[in-house]
Amino acid sequence: MRMNAYRRVWAAGACLAALIVALVLMPGSVAPVAPAHAQDGARVAAPHPRTNARARPSKVPSPTPAAAAQSKTLPARTPFTAEDDAIATLPGMPDVRFWADSTADFEKALPDKPGPWLALSSGGEDGAFGAGLLAGLSAAGKRPDFSVVTGVSTGALLAPFAFAGAKYDQAMREAYTKITSADIFEVGGTPESFVDTWPLKDLIAKEFTPAMLADIAAEYRRGRRLFVITTNLDAERSVVWNMGAIAAHGGDEALKLFRTVLLASSSIPGAFPPVLIDVEANGKRFAEMHVDGGAGGQFFVAPAQLMAATADYRLPASELYIFVDSSLQPDFQVVQRTTESILTQTVGMAVKVDTRLMLDRAYMVAKRSGVGFNVASIPPSFSVPSRGAFDPDYMRALFQAGYDQGKSDAPFANAPPPYPAPPVQASQPQSSQPPAKTGANQ
Repeated sequence: MRMNAYRRVWAAGACLAALIVALVLMPGSVAPVAPAHAQDGARVAAPHPRTNARARPSKVPSPTPAAAAQSKTLPARTPFTAEDDAIATLPGMPDVRFWADSTADFEKALPDKPGPWLALSSGGEDGAFGAGLLAGLSAAGKRPDFSVVTGVSTGALLAPFAFAGAKYDQAMREAYTKITSADIFEVGGTPESFVDTWPLKDLIAKEFTPAMLADIAAEYRRGRRLFVITTNLDAERSVVWNMGAIAAHGGDEALKLFRTVLLASSSIPGAFPPVLIDVEANGKRFAEMHVDGGAGGQFFVAPAQLMAATADYRLPASELYIFVDSSLQPDFQVVQRTTESILTQTVGMAVKVDTRLMLDRAYMVAKRSGVGFNVASIPPSFSVPSRGAFDPDYMRALFQAGYDQGKSDAPFANAPPPYPAPPVQASQPQSSQPPAKTGANQ
């Protein structure tokens, strides 16, 4: 599939996911509760459908809060043009981002020396697997010192932990094992979304502290790079944020932007509010609308042009690691004749198809570059059920599965996971009589 087709698939997928979350989280599905102000804040902001495990409402309730929210009005946005947006920069921080389709800017932002790269995928609460995998690698003493770390959606929230080092493993464990839905959203719509994610914003602010920002800035000055991807919805283009460069600026504005980007990368359009980011260009100031980085792809290694099968680009890395925070196995289920069930099954399938296609492309690029390929995904044997979005028991079990895999002798595969074989069909008894002719065969 061509890369522009990828993007169309995922734009549609984001819309479907928004509808799913709306149906699942409206009153009657999840009781409104006040957010639990836990100490952990790296919150997974995008429920990833695991269709064989999720608790489902018995009926679709009336969307009263969302409908009421839609009647509210928001201030009009300052007009700007595509030409303005193409050259827009952050006030006082012109060096902290670039378009994900700019090969020149991408190569300019990379470290001077090759090293292991890590790409962290989307996956919602399934990010607990990647967190456990990192912790297991640390415990086994074989966690690479990644020279480049990239993150999308829940991968964006995990990426600072992966980048800042093992000293943050305990905070990472708490963040991915003590979470509930109340830590992520408040039931009730806004004019831009079906739920309000102020709890997620609040908890991100508690977890990503000035001390962590200072550690990330120090690693950036050492030559390492931390990239988080958002989707600029106005431009329909992905944006790569150089989080180390943001951290190196220091001060309150840098800390605020760092947290804002993490929130934006995790905001499924329609389900969660978009994030407006102030920029300037051609003598005017305006706000761009940013949403979940997963709308442009489930993980990020390099610009699409460089990843193409027809390109001759070679990754300046020593190894490529990819953490897939989702299961790639089909989940059989007799789909009920409801909108929620149909959309859930559809999005779950689309996620797996897109992720596998992206893995195949990354594998081809690694081989073309003479770079070792290492991938880990949720094992097919993992079958712990979930009682609903952000079930802490489910996430603890998934974290432990990742931890055990990280400590194992072979935590990674050196090729994409094999495609599952078709279901075994019961053999039919052989008949000595020739088949009867029917219809047009008569």
